[in-house]
Amino acid sequence: MRKTTDVVVVGAGIIGLSIAYQLARRSRLKILVLEKGKTPAEGSTGASSSILRRRYSFDEMVQLAGDGISCYRDWPEFTGLARPRAEYQGVGVLWMPGEDTAWADNEQLRLSSLGVATAVLDDAELTDRFPSLGTCLFAPDTVTGVTHACRGGGRHLLELDGGYIDPVAAVEDLLEACRRESVEVRFGVRVTTVLTNNQGVTGISTDDGDEVPAGWVVNAAGPWCNRLLAQMDMEFPWTLDPTRIQVLYVDRPVEVQLPIPVCVDFCSGIYFRPQNLGAQIVLGSTLLEDEQEVVADPDSFERNADTDFERARLHALHHRFPTWPYRGKVSSYCGLYTVNREDFHPLVGATTMPGFVVANGFSGHGFKLAPAVGSLIAQLITDISIGYDTRVPAGFLGVDRKPLALASKSVLA
Repeated sequence: MRKTTDVVVVGAGIIGLSIAYQLARRSRLKILVLEKGKTPAEGSTGASSSILRRRYSFDEMVQLAGDGISCYRDWPEFTGLARPRAEYQGVGVLWMPGEDTAWADNEQLRLSSLGVATAVLDDAELTDRFPSLGTCLFAPDTVTGVTHACRGGGRHLLELDGGYIDPVAAVEDLLEACRRESVEVRFGVRVTTVLTNNQGVTGISTDDGDEVPAGWVVNAAGPWCNRLLAQMDMEFPWTLDPTRIQVLYVDRPVEVQLPIPVCVDFCSGIYFRPQNLGAQIVLGSTLLEDEQEVVADPDSFERNADTDFERARLHALHHRFPTWPYRGKVSSYCGLYTVNREDFHPLVGATTMPGFVVANGFSGHGFKLAPAVGSLIAQLITDISIGYDTRVPAGFLGVDRKPLALASKSVLA
């Protein structure tokens, strides 16, 4: 494999391919992407719920998510593919804050000032848009399953332009777009070492003993990022934990009507979205307690959801959909977040080792941010800005920043 290249990107998930494509869109750099998996989307990307929402705690994250989502909304133009596999599904993102009846109006004011299209819905307006959704403000008892008398009266926030996109299809599209732009992408190749001298990065070596000289190396290895970080002779004061995340797929019964939005249900501790044109529902947790299972080996972890998790999250789903009967097929899978324990936000940019760049620790935020993160890295390496670029300051997610101050550390940060 030994031949000189300009940039080696380690990892061909949605982050790695977004970086490679954003580099190729603006430069003639020789770009090599190396992926240890045998096929596209074997890692965290393939297990992503791929929800595209803009509501975040920090204004910069609202903008960064918006810049990423703009690429997904204009996917054929952004990728340059006449017939892309992925298609943006703009079903809206509904936030149900429960008993806090001031939250939705306050967030609408903030998000509107940042250019996010939103609506605040009362119970009647919610039911008119989404007839199958219940409006109860109170959390279901997911431990004993005891029911309560539901009561509404809440205020609910709808991101009008939010939605989702198929993650595997999106990666396959980016792979095709990268190869069209002469990016070399190789699967089944594990990068073991970043080669350096006293000037900085000089290339990489692989598990079969090959070496590739390069002036830039980008760590976009997802949950495997620590294997490269651990052998670097540099300070890296961040804790990045591969963390098992459980997700359910549930067939939608005929008793539950469409449309169904993406929904973040604070009081029930769940999120869900439609899949396959509403034939299924993807269901996961928003609870911090479900983002704590650190995995020692990202190549070996339990791939099916726990029984207790399944039972509790399904009970919460039934609470939100009063007409949902207790029957139907339930499937599950597990993926990995790479959780930045210090502040649940990604680390993007240059390190103290010249030529070594990271895009790690996305903590469940990576998919929606990927095109914008690719833009940040590409602007860093080339110093060239073009269309679909983000204008979020490069240092906001920089490695040398102080941890961001958060009221709550979770995937909803």
